Amino acid sequence: MNRQRPHSIQKFIIALTILTGWLLSACTGNFDEINTDPNRIEKISPGTLLNPIIYEMASFNTLRSDEFTFDLLQVSLPFPSVSGGVHRYDISENAGGSTWNTYYRWITNIREMQTAAVVAEDPNYQAIALILNAWVYSLLTDGFGDVPMTEAGKGEEKIFQPAFDTQEYIYTTILKDLETANGLFDPSRSMIYGTDILYANNVSNWQRFCNSLRLRLLLRVMKRNPETVQAALVTMLSNPDTYPVFTKNTEAAVLKITGVTPNVSPWGRAVDFTNARAAAEFFVDNLNQFNDPRRPIFLTQARSSDGKTTIGYKGIPSGYAGGESQFDFLPSNLNVNLVKTDVGPMQSVMMTYAEVEFIKAELAQKEIFGEDAQIHYENGVKAAIEQWGAVLPADYFANEYTQYDGTLDRIMLQKYYALFFNDYQQWFEYRRTGLPKLPKGEDMRNNGIMPVRFRYPTTVQTNNAANYKIAVEKMGGDNINTKVWWEK
Repeated sequence: MNRQRPHSIQKFIIALTILTGWLLSACTGNFDEINTDPNRIEKISPGTLLNPIIYEMASFNTLRSDEFTFDLLQVSLPFPSVSGGVHRYDISENAGGSTWNTYYRWITNIREMQTAAVVAEDPNYQAIALILNAWVYSLLTDGFGDVPMTEAGKGEEKIFQPAFDTQEYIYTTILKDLETANGLFDPSRSMIYGTDILYANNVSNWQRFCNSLRLRLLLRVMKRNPETVQAALVTMLSNPDTYPVFTKNTEAAVLKITGVTPNVSPWGRAVDFTNARAAAEFFVDNLNQFNDPRRPIFLTQARSSDGKTTIGYKGIPSGYAGGESQFDFLPSNLNVNLVKTDVGPMQSVMMTYAEVEFIKAELAQKEIFGEDAQIHYENGVKAAIEQWGAVLPADYFANEYTQYDGTLDRIMLQKYYALFFNDYQQWFEYRRTGLPKLPKGEDMRNNGIMPVRFRYPTTVQTNNAANYKIAVEKMGGDNINTKVWWEK
């Protein structure tokens, strides 16, 4: 028998569902009456929604890393997999539906948090709300392209069919918001509305997240406006006191999921993480060439076909043709401990220190800022390895496959591993650079072309048809090959 929820919680869920549905679709009726919840607190502090936003967004993105990014970027794949599937670039029409709905639900909560922070005249919480809003909108627009922003979440103003904003406008807005947030932070002022689960009220680390995120987003759009973006990057990196960024792993935006309710693993059963899955050959083979200490943390060993003998780390190719009988071994899988909390806190990655070092390495390699790309490259590799509890071997960079060779290819291959389990970042960075160079299986769909976006959900196409058509016309189509603004 299913346990019944308390009546008040049922009413809250119904109200939230209605509000979310109306956010991006046409609705009629008495909105004010339906949206009034008598059990809702009339006033909230800016800290009331902070932890739910952090947890729900971070844990959802961790799930999506496994469900989508891992398959698309050849980290792991379904096994057996006779036909179709994301790893073959077979992307369904509603592949991004949960992403759209989840992000907009929490954008509404972020907006409410920001309003409460302004009322409370608390600059630190105002800044954090701006960071979270920029973070979520960057993921949303990088996944879909043009999306509603200016008119989104305005059901109380009876805007139920919001217009879409261009990705250029969204990026301009969120980059400006991050600049504003950096100037709002006041480390001398305590965060008094509870303890946040990401940084335990460390204002300085929140500010580092703000500027590290800004580095990521500036780099992503550098192709569209090179001079302005490069100048902004140089200004930031030349003034670390004004624009502090991550300088070590303990400052990174990595949520530690403890397993203590409500901070629990997004996998209700850890076995579901590895059930009917296998590690991808590309992901495994590179780690083998690196002789990488992360292998036992990330992977299980392959076994002989009878399951009795371990044969080292060995994956299967993404996009393979034919049945699983062609493989005369049981392939490696991802390590189930990655999503368990009884062996230590689970990592839900928002942004890492290693990513910052790889950004600096790329800028130095391109002679935009800095003179020693190798130092930043090696710092990034070391940070990425230590983030997962491994130790960098003394001879790691003596290996021909790991030593810095002066190329962007080498930087981006290691960055690919540094972005492991980091929402859609491997996908976004591949689209930005075309790296790392991924092999193409024999049974790839979409003409073997990497998909570059999600299609808009069918509910948006149906319930916000007029604005949907305008957005699609501007973008040049609603399909998985329509490049977003910063890719063109």
